[in-house]
Amino acid sequence: ERPMMTRQLPPTQRRTPELASRRGFQSRLTWETMDMIKEYAGLPFMLKGVQTAEDAAIAVEHGVDVIWASNHGGRQIDHGLGSMDTLSEIVQAVNGRARIILDGGVQRGTDILKAVAMGADCVALGRLQAWGLAAYGSEGVVRMLEILEDEMVCAMGLCGLQNLSQLTPKFVTPAEPVTEAHEMSAWVNMPVSRIM
Repeated sequence: ERPMMTRQLPPTQRRTPELASRRGFQSRLTWETMDMIKEYAGLPFMLKGVQTAEDAAIAVEHGVDVIWASNHGGRQIDHGLGSMDTLSEIVQAVNGRARIILDGGVQRGTDILKAVAMGADCVALGRLQAWGLAAYGSEGVVRMLEILEDEMVCAMGLCGLQNLSQLTPKFVTPAEPVTEAHEMSAWVNMPVSRIM
């Protein structure tokens, strides 16, 4: 995921006066720009950051091959919906015309199963890889993947499933939060309030 439209310049350089007029280029991207990039590359086109059914539908009309449902870790809009919250409507809008990848908030094997059950073809991991790498290097990443696999196999067994193709939306039910959300609320053994 390279910021190609900003020519991979660090933020300090993008703020220089001679580049100030170019900063608005990202806000001028259009679907026609995407068409041009897809045609120029001649490769399957993946569009990351899709958060609405409307954008997903327009994307497949423009020949996007892979819809990457992502809210960019919440960096873009702090109170936007999570990727899992919008996945069902995106799947419905795409209607099998493109593959769907989901990322954002995936921390357990059951999160992967939920995403696949709701229609994702693939689940991308970001933070977990970083944590595994920080904890124990490449072996930490391998161990993290093993843990996810173990969690998935266990949950599938509890649901009476033998393979991922048996997953359907009926295995997922909406649930209201049981605690107030904060940056560490995904871990039930953490204090109710923030660490600091």
